[in-house]
Amino acid sequence: MTSESKAGDTPLFFDCHVFVCTNTRPPDHPRGSCARRGSVELRDYMKDQAKALGLKNVRINTAGCLDRCEHGPDLVIYPEGVWYHFDTKADVDEILTEHLQKGGRVPRLMLKAER
Repeated sequence: MTSESKAGDTPLFFDCHVFVCTNTRPPDHPRGSCARRGSVELRDYMKDQAKALGLKNVRINTAGCLDRCEHGPDLVIYPEGVWYHFDTKADVDEILTEHLQKGGRVPRLMLKAER
């Protein structure tokens, strides 16, 4: 499957979707969970900052488990399919600025593909 548009497709409603894992597991779960590592608060901060920066056509969404629990909190940005780990508001600011505003990447926070 590709992300290319096909004849008859409607235009994209958003240029970019950011899916932030907010899954919660029991405290003793061996994989942990993003919500227990602060993802809900950081997602809320990301939404507020995206608005403050005037990012248009960007949607910050809550996601259930993204199955990268050991690296959490984590998020994925589409349509690029770039995954990030983030711990702090400074990490969120860097992702918003470098990736969503400037179109670049934040290599130090990127998760590598695991197949």
